[in-house]
Amino acid sequence: MTSTPTAKIVLSDAKPSSLAVDALILALAPGRGKKVEVASAGLAQSVRTRLAEGFLAVGANGRPGGIAKVPAGSGIAAPIVVGIGDAAGSAEALRRSVGDAVRSLSGKRRIGIAIPLVDADALLHVAIAAQLASYEFTSFKGGSSRPASRTITIVVEGPVTAEQRHAIKDVTAVATAVNLARDLVNTPPNALPPSALADAAVAAVEGLPVDVEVWGVDDLTAQGCGGILAVGQGSANPPRLVRMSYEPANAAAHLALVGKGITFDTGGISIKPAESMHEMKGDMGGAAAVLASIRAIAELGLPVKVTGWIPMAENMPGSGAQRPGDVITIRGGTTVEVLNTDAEGRLILADALVLAAEEFPDLIIDIATLTGAQRIALGTRTAGVMANEDDARAAVCAAAEEAGEQMWPMPLPDDLRSSLESTTADLANIGERLGGMLTAGVFLSEFVPATQPWVHIDIAGPAFNAKGAYGYTPTGGTGAGVRTFVQVAAEMAGTAG
Repeated sequence: MTSTPTAKIVLSDAKPSSLAVDALILALAPGRGKKVEVASAGLAQSVRTRLAEGFLAVGANGRPGGIAKVPAGSGIAAPIVVGIGDAAGSAEALRRSVGDAVRSLSGKRRIGIAIPLVDADALLHVAIAAQLASYEFTSFKGGSSRPASRTITIVVEGPVTAEQRHAIKDVTAVATAVNLARDLVNTPPNALPPSALADAAVAAVEGLPVDVEVWGVDDLTAQGCGGILAVGQGSANPPRLVRMSYEPANAAAHLALVGKGITFDTGGISIKPAESMHEMKGDMGGAAAVLASIRAIAELGLPVKVTGWIPMAENMPGSGAQRPGDVITIRGGTTVEVLNTDAEGRLILADALVLAAEEFPDLIIDIATLTGAQRIALGTRTAGVMANEDDARAAVCAAAEEAGEQMWPMPLPDDLRSSLESTTADLANIGERLGGMLTAGVFLSEFVPATQPWVHIDIAGPAFNAKGAYGYTPTGGTGAGVRTFVQVAAEMAGTAG
């Protein structure tokens, strides 16, 4: 698999009009009456006036979310100028505005951005939005379709500082990780069975201080990982479990990350409808988020220990597949009656959660494309966050907001536990249909000690964008969870800005 190149960010204190770029992005603000103003330092007033007239002629109004293009004309080196509406509101509004503008310039390889940067954080918001919006997945298209690397020049006031260059390096590490997760989710399932996903985890941290262990069927059997083995037994591609460990000498805390890695989900014998089944190549979005975020955390050198547990299986209805009514034994001895083989993600996560808890980390976070009920409750852009501690859930939601990812706190109602009772085993793998996202969370909570801080994130909707691209989010894999995990790790390490 060829990885998608991340756009290179260049900082410049040159005049915007002199940039040798294919297109220049400027900010527009509403002016008096129906006029607009070009809000960009370094441009002569005459040039700003002419550009404003051009934008007004094509209907630009300078309001947030608006984008317009005009020919640059004399006085501007770039042949095209793109105006984005006033994005001086929230950080996310700024990121999305820049993302929309960059996406509108598909095919342009040299882009300049000269918009007001009110503080150091604004520079970082612009940079990561531009890099994420530049993403194009073409690994499985002909060679001529593969995009060349993009260079994005951001104009800053005053001489470029070493601190700014270092900050851009850090941002690029995070953007590269998000794009890696996107690549993995977008990869066709025939090219990414469990063994290939395990190889991708090893390759992702090559050269970084991260140890990787890969468990095959024999190891999983020896370790009593009955959930992973049961889900994977219907496929010709055997399951795997990957353990990734980043442990700097000055670690301030221990964070454990668990990611669901179903490389393709047919539903097993409880087979899914054919419509949209092709999107189930993205059922390993949680695994992608974990391995990619550990890469970024290690590259950033954050002083926090991070252990990743990534169970991987292909859920197929082969002759050896688990059946509805089977009873399996999870690591630790809990037995589960499988009433629906399409509720498989929670079975592989159960094994991994037990393993993670055995190391007594300060916090466990699992992330999974777990339930269709998440999409019904919160839509396709907002993840559901459940936990056994309110403070832990609040901390993860706050980190997500800071990072620019939409997550919403959800409960784990005690009354749903009774619906998971089985007459044959300790638990059933499905329960109450109403509130299914919460029932799945309650199921997972059975495999985490009550004294162990734990957070569960359901990204069934946000992990895969089946609709049109928006802001800096492409169609297909989104890389959901990566930025939140990096932010959580930075906060646990005491290095968050």
